Amino acid sequence: MAEELGFGSLWLGGLSADLKVAESALAATKDLTVATGVINIWQCPVVLLADVRSVGVQGDGRSYGYPVVLRPVTSEDAMTADWARLPGDLLARISTRITNEVPEVNRVVLDITSKPPGTIEWE
Repeated sequence: MAEELGFGSLWLGGLSADLKVAESALAATKDLTVATGVINIWQCPVVLLADVRSVGVQGDGRSYGYPVVLRPVTSEDAMTADWARLPGDLLARISTRITNEVPEVNRVVLDITSKPPGTIEWE
């Protein structure tokens, strides 16, 4: 039995972002699943850092793409939260899927900040 992680949130890093890139990043994570009971994820924003460029390699050359931040958190009431300890193989699948399906994105990072001091959302 499996259920969706629900990566249905997105905060853009700036107004200059191409919304098609943001929509593609969300679409790439929409149907990723894990076994039920592995972890209780409260929320997992997928954050496009639109004002930042990351150096990477795509194909045979350098690329200057957008980084995407994953922010999976666990919480009971949203007043406090902790970063969700997702399995490494799942994180690898998410990263590969996003970077393969969204050519404008060349880096996926994980936000491991608890609340407090951070918040669940990025603004």
